[in-house]
Amino acid sequence: MVDYASHQTPGTVIIDTGNTFLYFVLNDRQAMRYGIGVGREGFTWSGEQTVARKAEWPDWHPPAEMVSRQPYLPRFMAGGPGNPLGARAMYLGETEYRIHGTNNPDTIGKRVSSGCIRLTNEDVVDLYERVKVGAKVIVLPATAARRPSQGTPTDAAFRLPDPASPSKRPSAANAQMPSSGPKIAEVQ
Repeated sequence: MVDYASHQTPGTVIIDTGNTFLYFVLNDRQAMRYGIGVGREGFTWSGEQTVARKAEWPDWHPPAEMVSRQPYLPRFMAGGPGNPLGARAMYLGETEYRIHGTNNPDTIGKRVSSGCIRLTNEDVVDLYERVKVGAKVIVLPATAARRPSQGTPTDAAFRLPDPASPSKRPSAANAQMPSSGPKIAEVQ
């Protein structure tokens, strides 16, 4: 819990992509703060959405745009510890964007996703219990100033599990829309 002045309704989620923090508003003076991973260059967005639905250990269907950039990706991955969406997902409006967990916590604080907001699995489980379907989500514009060491902005940040070594953890890049703002698309 941190001091956070806001005039937003309690239960609102505010995503500060420039500083890689997500705030869950508790009241006009306090919020829960979580470290997040955000979209890499060209995959950032800002705007307002609502949480359309929530899922525990969600299945993953990479969108066609992502598959065209990364043809080695599976067309479907069942939910579970090896899934890039992690333990929980909150789907944002009718977009392809999600707030979700990750099976690669080393990506938190970095800019490596295709636009989704990721948290550690521990943090996403906590947030999932707090956020209600219909909650407002505000994604603030990223600023030009960036902190050092923000990660490598490449599709290579998304690796699949090595079947010979189930303990290896791939990263969680998954939303797919470019930075021209939140476009409406069907959620897969």
